[in-house]
Amino acid sequence: MNKLTSYSIKEIHKSFRDKLLTPTSFIDLCIQRAKQTKELNAFIILTDEIAENHAIESEKRIYIEKKSLPLDGIAIAIKDNFCTKNINTTCASNMLKNFVPTYNATVYSRLLSSGACLIGKSNLDEFAMGSGTVDSIFGPTRNPWCSSEDWRISGGSSGGSAVAVATGACVAGIGSDTGGSTRNPAALCGVVGLKPTYGLVSRYGLIPLVNSMDVPGILARSIDDLTMIFNSVAGPDILDSTTLKKKFKPVKIEDNIDLSEIKIGIPSEYYCEGMSEEVLDVWRYVTDLLEKEKCQVRSVSLPHTSVSIAVYSILNQCEVASNMARYDGLEYGLRAAEDYSTEELYASTRSEGFNNVVRSRIFAGNYFLLARNYEKYFLKALKLRRLIADDFNQVFKGENSVDLLLTPTTLSEAPLYKDFTSTHNRDQCALQDYCTQPANMAGIPAISIPIRLSKNNMPLSIQLMGPFLSEQLLLNIAKKIESLVDFPSLKM
Repeated sequence: MNKLTSYSIKEIHKSFRDKLLTPTSFIDLCIQRAKQTKELNAFIILTDEIAENHAIESEKRIYIEKKSLPLDGIAIAIKDNFCTKNINTTCASNMLKNFVPTYNATVYSRLLSSGACLIGKSNLDEFAMGSGTVDSIFGPTRNPWCSSEDWRISGGSSGGSAVAVATGACVAGIGSDTGGSTRNPAALCGVVGLKPTYGLVSRYGLIPLVNSMDVPGILARSIDDLTMIFNSVAGPDILDSTTLKKKFKPVKIEDNIDLSEIKIGIPSEYYCEGMSEEVLDVWRYVTDLLEKEKCQVRSVSLPHTSVSIAVYSILNQCEVASNMARYDGLEYGLRAAEDYSTEELYASTRSEGFNNVVRSRIFAGNYFLLARNYEKYFLKALKLRRLIADDFNQVFKGENSVDLLLTPTTLSEAPLYKDFTSTHNRDQCALQDYCTQPANMAGIPAISIPIRLSKNNMPLSIQLMGPFLSEQLLLNIAKKIESLVDFPSLKM
């Protein structure tokens, strides 16, 4: 990787002040890097001209107006399920292949208001329904840590953003996280990935998958950079009724946090079938590091973890069926060419517009929502979701409570593409999302942190989860772990 494109935000801004770099020259380097790594397929579209215009505005503020913004000249990638005004937003689907929004998602608007420069829209699984970024109409995204012919997945569904960050095509990326879709690719691509507390970051302009679980996620190469992006996008939004109304207090990273009063829980249920020995070793390694820093570490129980993935699957598919009903061939999106009856138009449009994964989730969701099945599946899943959330409340607020939970992010290193795609999407997600999706159902924050490389030189990561609105503590402990492990940079 070009050393300049691996700089932190603070280092980039210092280079701007010292005139070793300018925003336009830095953005040119990032665009060049994106084009050099085109074979990884991280981007659906590069927005070269838009990025350069953003950089010119940053230069005016820095060198003429002397009033720079927190993210001036910083290259970002936005997952292609966030609306961007006058820029195609496809969700990697035929259904929205030619959709051009007339407004910006709040996350994107806030990044622009902070001076960020949009490099491009990043690849994803169609409508974010996957954990590998293998089901895009634009082709799969490849993991940058593996250059052999038997290449590995990038994780998903925010794989494009993770790869763009890992390769230095941008400083930070925005993903979405419904069951791990930011943390999973972050873990497999060796970057940090944050799923914030539900309602802390606006979902306005994020094309929904599962409204009750979707949150914008953030990917970056360091905790410091991630925190700066998070502080720029978080907070109430009158355009999104699900955002928290309380004024957001920016997270501050402390120089040397004292861990002696911090209590870390190790959930016994997260030790599960299918977890690789290398992931277990990393989990134990980080646990030992925290104990050496005088953290109070103990085992805890989240008893409903075993049913969590089944509950997640049912609720996911029910909300997918509801959300996808809007794509009928009449209002917007793809419309089948031939003239049909209304029913035939709906059927042909969805057949042409959606892939098998999306259609199968719609069918399953509609089945669970049938009157004869509603109580048996949907209502029962809602009740179990409450019990899963109560498990977290108990370990964070009950007797012998802990401050944070430490778990693996994924069960293994990035799988080979040929192995991953040999299984059904449902099974892919059940395996890849095992450790990540409970946090979405509880609405709590979680972060993935890269720790070291496997024997195959692939990233291995761990996850921290905290109680509602614990981002201040979560990011500070993540920063401490980051400083203790010194994860290596990607060499390209």
